[in-house]
Amino acid sequence: MTDKRKRVVVTGASRGIGRVTALHLARAGCDVTVVARDRGRGQRVVDELRAAGGGGGEPDLFIADLSSLKDVARVAGEIAAAHPAIDVLVNNAGAYYSQRSVSADGYERTFATNHLAPFVLTNRLRGALEKAERARVVVVASRAHRRAHMTWDDLMHERSYPGFVVYSESKLANILFTRELARRLDGTRVTANCLHPGFVASNFGHDNPGLTRLGMRLAMLFAISEEKGAETSIYLASSPDVEGVTGKYFDKCKEATPTAEARNDEDARRLWDVSEQLVARAGV
Repeated sequence: MTDKRKRVVVTGASRGIGRVTALHLARAGCDVTVVARDRGRGQRVVDELRAAGGGGGEPDLFIADLSSLKDVARVAGEIAAAHPAIDVLVNNAGAYYSQRSVSADGYERTFATNHLAPFVLTNRLRGALEKAERARVVVVASRAHRRAHMTWDDLMHERSYPGFVVYSESKLANILFTRELARRLDGTRVTANCLHPGFVASNFGHDNPGLTRLGMRLAMLFAISEEKGAETSIYLASSPDVEGVTGKYFDKCKEATPTAEARNDEDARRLWDVSEQLVARAGV
């Protein structure tokens, strides 16, 4: 890192590994922008960041429902207006829904939140990223992608909705998106990488009803800490070791190999094209 303070945007930073990532980067001297759905939780984290930065940091808060593409586009415009140059964008926010529901745009909510939101946010902030001296996009994916394939003929899972399979498919989409984004950023000073954070002890999935919530709570007994889970996000956001590295997938702060399907460049381009069509259909 240079002497210039870095502006870092972290989505889903009000709790879990997003909060830990934001706090660590604030302690390292970054000015952190928190993107959260709940204003109260988001403001509490901003207060933590201000204290963590030793009083010299300039954290700020933006509120958005990332399942709504119009909300994502709105908040991207607000962030870009406030911060014309962005050094790091951490697409951390994610969700798991055991039962199918649809977003304000009529899209399956897991796909909308986990894939379409970072797709729109990153593209809307591309200009600000390219204005930085060097910039990084970090996408939190998951090893869960190994259980998935792209259901091209039913991306919204109207015919069938196996909750964890749908979540895994959204994580596969994260890796394909990162791969194609890196290709499209070739020739710029912006890199894009994604990661598996590990199975983390957090509130992830606890908003689901009944047995799913109970199962998630029991599974957390075997999970790693939020601090451990945030390590690879922090590494990709700040380490000089990955300066200039792009289009890669990381696990435990080391480059790893995702599935063959996740390395399929034709699928990566196809997903980008389909995503553009879905965004346009939503009027964004």
